[in-house]
Amino acid sequence: MTNTSAFMDWHIRGAIFDLDGVLVDTASYHYRAWKRLAEELGFPFSEQDNEQLKGVSRMRSLELLLETGGMAERVSRTEKDALAARKNAWYVEMLEGMTPGEILPGALECLRGFRAVGIRTSLGSASRNAGRILERLGLTAMLDAVVDGNDVEQVKPAPDVFLLAAKRIGIAPSACVVFEDAQAGLEAACAGGMRAVAVGTSESLSGYDAKVAGLFEIQPAEWI
Repeated sequence: MTNTSAFMDWHIRGAIFDLDGVLVDTASYHYRAWKRLAEELGFPFSEQDNEQLKGVSRMRSLELLLETGGMAERVSRTEKDALAARKNAWYVEMLEGMTPGEILPGALECLRGFRAVGIRTSLGSASRNAGRILERLGLTAMLDAVVDGNDVEQVKPAPDVFLLAAKRIGIAPSACVVFEDAQAGLEAACAGGMRAVAVGTSESLSGYDAKVAGLFEIQPAEWI
């Protein structure tokens, strides 16, 4: 998709990664849990509907789901908290069955490669279950810092999660690149003054500096 040799002109010292859809494939778990919740509430929820939930917080995802079902004004805050907790419980239960096979192609090699050439790595995810997933798949040691939805109040498209990730690895935002598969994340990277690489084949993404099909296209040695 992109001539990756052009990345060497970016003078990058820090690499920040989203989790779902970039490092690991947990999107199907999220979709199955949200779909189950929608069906219990009495309305259908398609994979296309699920696209708008990518990269945003759990509560915002719930609000979007309720809007899809025409229920946004009919559910109290207390009920929303209970619904979000129910969805998360189903999702966490599914995570217990995760295996290293759900690490996306090229992710491990990319993380190792960046660290080998002196580029610091961090997670920047909206997920509140990121730590559990990283530990389950043995990825924690591949990251110099982890920032997730438990660490910030303003989630993507606000840049807070990425700015905190840059701070924790001690690299200026302008010297960081963000790898994202969601529009909200790309907007957050831009708002934070960072380079943004869109990951995946979606044609709906915009506002990125480069696009790759997956991290298997990234050659860290070309970034120095």
